Amino acid sequence: MKSRHLEKTDKGYKVFLYIFYVCGFIMASSLIFGVYVTMIEWMENGTYVMGEAIHNTTIPFENFARVSTWIFFSTIIGWYCVSRIGWRRTAGDKIVGTRMALLQLMLLGFSIITLFEVMYNFSVLTAQISAGIIDGILPDIDKLSIAYPDPDRPWNTIFAIKMFLAAFIISTHAFYLSTKPRKPLDESEV
Repeated sequence: MKSRHLEKTDKGYKVFLYIFYVCGFIMASSLIFGVYVTMIEWMENGTYVMGEAIHNTTIPFENFARVSTWIFFSTIIGWYCVSRIGWRRTAGDKIVGTRMALLQLMLLGFSIITLFEVMYNFSVLTAQISAGIIDGILPDIDKLSIAYPDPDRPWNTIFAIKMFLAAFIISTHAFYLSTKPRKPLDESEV
């Protein structure tokens, strides 16, 4: 059987749509929680570590999944759902020529940049762990941060790796989809 695009009348369409809504809720509630906790940390201490509160909070119970893991999971699954249910917006001849070339170059650029960020942050994480072990102290990797790109606003290293890895996966998948041959909107199943 030939694979085809998902139509609104398919039962699977609603599954992808509802899963997308759940992922959207997870992302929105995580954003609200992260902004709230970061603002409180900023008001109390005058500083914050980007993503530390999100990464060090576990849901639904202790030692289960961290909020950063839920964000990582929901962004990738949500993107896949969007790519399955939103294919009509880009199918056929809707994005062609110069616009498609620019879109593909932008997506390739995002993929390259986010891959670099994943490798950079992972290298920094392993260096911080190695430096701690050499000093005789096993560091708490969940508390490690990097003062990059702004020294006044450091990032939690694990949080940065997860977010840039999700961005790499999504931008690479979008680039792949943009280079795939497109089916016409009116193509019927054989």
